[in-house]
Amino acid sequence: MDTAIGSIPAASDSASAAAAAPSASAPREATLGRHLARRLSEVGARDVFTVPGDFNLTLLDELEAEAGSTGVRLVGCCNELNAAYAADGYARARAGGVGACAVTFTVGGLSAINAVAGAFSENLPVVCVVGGPNSNDYGSNRILHHTIGLPDFTQELRCFQNVTCYQAVVNHLEDAHEQIDNAISTAIRESKPVYISISCNLPSIPHPTFSHHPVPFFLSPRLSNQMSLEAAVEAAAQFLNKAVKPVLVGGPNMRVSKACKAFVELADACGYPIAVMPSAKGLVPEHHSRFIGTYWGAVSTPFCAEIVESADAYLFAGPIFNDYSSVGYSLLLKKEKAIIVQPERVVIGHGPAFGCVMMKDFLHALTTRLKKNTAAYENYRRIYVPPGEPLSSEPGEPLRVNILFKHIQAMLSANSAVIAETGDSWFNCQKLKLPEGCGYEFQMQYGSIGWSVGATLGYAQAAKDKRVIACIGDGSFQVTAQEVSTMLRWGQNNIIFLINNGGYTIEVEIHDGPYNVIKNWNYTGLVEAFHNGEGKCYTAKVRTEEELKEALKAALGPKKDCLCFIEVIVHKDDTSKELLEWGSRVSAANSRPPNPQ
Repeated sequence: MDTAIGSIPAASDSASAAAAAPSASAPREATLGRHLARRLSEVGARDVFTVPGDFNLTLLDELEAEAGSTGVRLVGCCNELNAAYAADGYARARAGGVGACAVTFTVGGLSAINAVAGAFSENLPVVCVVGGPNSNDYGSNRILHHTIGLPDFTQELRCFQNVTCYQAVVNHLEDAHEQIDNAISTAIRESKPVYISISCNLPSIPHPTFSHHPVPFFLSPRLSNQMSLEAAVEAAAQFLNKAVKPVLVGGPNMRVSKACKAFVELADACGYPIAVMPSAKGLVPEHHSRFIGTYWGAVSTPFCAEIVESADAYLFAGPIFNDYSSVGYSLLLKKEKAIIVQPERVVIGHGPAFGCVMMKDFLHALTTRLKKNTAAYENYRRIYVPPGEPLSSEPGEPLRVNILFKHIQAMLSANSAVIAETGDSWFNCQKLKLPEGCGYEFQMQYGSIGWSVGATLGYAQAAKDKRVIACIGDGSFQVTAQEVSTMLRWGQNNIIFLINNGGYTIEVEIHDGPYNVIKNWNYTGLVEAFHNGEGKCYTAKVRTEEELKEALKAALGPKKDCLCFIEVIVHKDDTSKELLEWGSRVSAANSRPPNPQ
């Protein structure tokens, strides 16, 4: 039968048209969309960050309809990038749980993909759900809107293949159950994002596989090869027990390995001092009696680098040595002194290497094999000098950044969480001493400016027991500012310090130019406009320490239930000495001439 250009074929032309209407006998709740909602709820993604579009509207209806029985809530965001950033922050707060976002086809998915790539780099299980084309359109040679004008619907999929560990394109009801379960299972097992595209005409259709009581989620645990584990522990114990002043350094991959507790137990048993790489801050309790700070090469916590780099053996648990964490590849470490423990692999010196060894199993087993050795920590105690407190400002004196962070330090408690934006906040927040139970997050590997606004939304939505304190530069804030309106809509009481120094300070220190200067905004006025009389909001613009104290008194007192936005105006040259040193070394690494051919 001939079909006119631009017309829709008759129902008889589609093999799946018969499924378009729910049968009277099928239970209303047994639909694809509701099955997805139940699965997300099961794995802890009870808030789904969304932006509506015509390809995902029916899906959103079904997710919303399941809210009463599963507790899934749709958190509407201002754009897809921020929705995926929020899913990133949500996954962080859930300590191994899943974050989720739901957007529309291509225009939504490709907007979210930058944040999904960041979650991939940080080993976070984020489920990115996209409302896709009608199942009848696949193979039809039609051109759809929201695409690049080709009758090929795989462009978005091909983009996501590079930044997700599993991709499911659901355009048949028969295998939808398996595809959704496989995607979510893979996200949890690999601790990486996954992509699920669901045809827009399928979410509300019942099917027998979508049971009202689905089979509970079950994942087989990953197990170490016992012979390899024993050999790795034996070799590591010999290596460390002959050392005079060994140390332990925690890295960011301890999170994905769920090995933070095992790392601390090892430290308790062996007596070594413990440090963390900068991207692992918050993964190790800083109130530990032998915690010596952040190891970050030339910009380490005072006296920490001296102890780590002078050790004759160091065990790094889950490190990532990139140009940022290595300060332009300038760390003074020797491979022959190192044991590198990754999630499933242990390497001792230049070898041997042991595979199929889970980090948590290795650290736990090593606990009973090491001799007590406190020599390196005793050296640290001998050279350690407590840091001085910055002097209080004179009346009317312009506020300095070190004064600001002195007051932020005093605010921290077990009921706090710190979100540090890419930039000078990295270095100032690294200096904060985290009380027991205080959360801490930043995105070091990907370093996408603007990440913290969406991540603050997501983290606060997941961690209702904590008050989130976000430190954000003015340049970063301009990228994703609008999501503060979503925080207000959901009644969050975050404290946002907008540090206004007139530009992209971290870029200035790496490579200066006129492009690093940005248009100044009336930031408090912008947040007041977002507020628009709806919700609880407090704003303050501070230029002196006296004004800062007044703002904090309000934020911690009568305005404690409000979203508090404090714009802190500082001089553009008031940057941490650590950023200056780090910037110069990273700049030098970036400026290396090509290697000779």
